[in-house]
Amino acid sequence: MREEDLNFHWKTVVNTIRDGIMIVDRMGQIISVNRAFETITGYRRSEAIGQSCQLLHCDICQAAHDPEDRSWCNLFRTGRIDANRCTLIRKDRRPVHVIKNASLLHGATGKVIGAVETLTDVTELVRREDQIQAFRQELHQEDGFSGILGASPAISRVFELVRNAARSDAPVIILGESGTGKELVARAIHDVGIRKAKPFVKVNCAALNESLLESELFGHVKGAFTGAFRDREGRFEAAHHGEIFIDEIGDLPPHIQVKLLRVLEEKVVERVGSNQPMPIDVRIISATHRNLDAMVAEGAFRKDLFYRINVIPIWVPPLRERLEDIPLLAESFLKGIGLKTGKTIPAVSPEAMALLANYPWPGNVRELKSAFEYACVTCHENRLEYYHFPPNIVGQGSISAPRHEPGQSREETQRRQLITALQQTGGNRTAAAKILGVTRVTVWNRMKRFGIQLPL
Repeated sequence: MREEDLNFHWKTVVNTIRDGIMIVDRMGQIISVNRAFETITGYRRSEAIGQSCQLLHCDICQAAHDPEDRSWCNLFRTGRIDANRCTLIRKDRRPVHVIKNASLLHGATGKVIGAVETLTDVTELVRREDQIQAFRQELHQEDGFSGILGASPAISRVFELVRNAARSDAPVIILGESGTGKELVARAIHDVGIRKAKPFVKVNCAALNESLLESELFGHVKGAFTGAFRDREGRFEAAHHGEIFIDEIGDLPPHIQVKLLRVLEEKVVERVGSNQPMPIDVRIISATHRNLDAMVAEGAFRKDLFYRINVIPIWVPPLRERLEDIPLLAESFLKGIGLKTGKTIPAVSPEAMALLANYPWPGNVRELKSAFEYACVTCHENRLEYYHFPPNIVGQGSISAPRHEPGQSREETQRRQLITALQQTGGNRTAAAKILGVTRVTVWNRMKRFGIQLPL
C-alpha cells in the first residue's frame, strides 16, 4: 500500500471512531478534529480549527506556560493524561461528561510538536449514576429501612428487631418463606451494626454440594483432596472481625453441623486436611425457610447447634401478611426497571393494584418483582393494567379485582372499589388511596359521601 493510500485510509479510520479526537499544536491551537468530536462538542470542524482548545472550557485543564510562553497547559509538563473524567461545555452551552486521554506528539527529531486528545462521551452513564444514587437514597427514607421497603405493622416489627440485633454481637437466625427478603435483613443488620466497617461474607448452603461447602466454609490445605493444588482460606477466615451470613443453614450436612458447632463454641476453625486450629472473631447470621424445630425433632438438625444459632430469631413475614406494602414495592420496582431498561411506566391502575392485593403470592416479594418485570415487558401503554401481569396471577387474583360492571353506576363502582381497598388494607386509608390511585383526602371524602365507617 502506497503512503498516500495509507494516509487516505487513516483519515477514514479516524472519522469512523466513536471517540472524539482533537490534535493541537504546541500553543494549544486546534489543527485537526474528527467527526465524533463535532458530534460531542457541537462545533463543526471549520469552527474549531484555528481556535484555542480552551474553547471547550474543560474543568480539569490547568494553564502552565513556560518562561518562553510555549506551553499551553500542564499536559506539556506531565506528558500525558490517562482516563480522567471531566466536563466540557458544548457550543450550545450544555455540559457534556467525557473521559479524556491525552498524550504529547513528537517529531522525527524527538521534539514535542503538539498533542492529541481523545474524548469519550459518558454523559448518559453519569445521568444513570445520578438516578441510581437518588434511587438508593429513596430506599433509605421513611417508608423503609436500609434497603427493605415497607410501612406495614408486620415489617415495622422486623425493622425494630433488626435495630436490636445490630446492637448485639449474638448469633442471629432469620426465618421466613423463600422470597421474603431474608438476605436483605441480614445485610441491614450488618450495615447498621457494630461491625459495619468489617467484612460481610455470604455463603449459600443450598447452592453447593457437600464437599465444596466444607471447603468454602472452612478452607483447605494443599493436597487435602484431589484438585487442592494450593492452600485456600475459607469464608470464616475471610469474615474475620466481621460477619458471615450462612443462607439456608437447614441444608447443612450433619458432619458440617458438627464443625460449625465447634466454631461457635471455641471460636476456631480448622481447614480441611489440617489439624491446626486458627482463632477467628466472627458474628454468625444464618437464615432458612425450613422448620428447624421439626428438623430437630426428626434428628435432621443438631439440637445443640440449633440452640447456639437461635439466640436472636427474626421472622420475616410473607407478602400475603403485609399486602399494604405492595404499593410501595410496586413504585420501587417500576423505578428500578426503568433505570435498567430506560422504559418509563409512571403508574399502576387501581384494577391492577386490586389484582395484586388479591393474589396469595407464594413466591413472596421475589415473585412480585418478577411479575412487574413481566408486566413492564408486555405493557405498551402509559400505565400497567391488570391484564399485563402473568396469566397465573391474573387467573388467581382477578376474581376480586374491582372493575366496572355493566348496569352499575359510576358511584356504585367507586363505593365498591373503596370498600374492597379498605378491607384489603385493614382500614388503612393511606394504603387504600395508593391501591385506588387517588389521594388520602379523596378516600376520606368518598367515605363521608358513601357513609362508610371503620371498622368494616
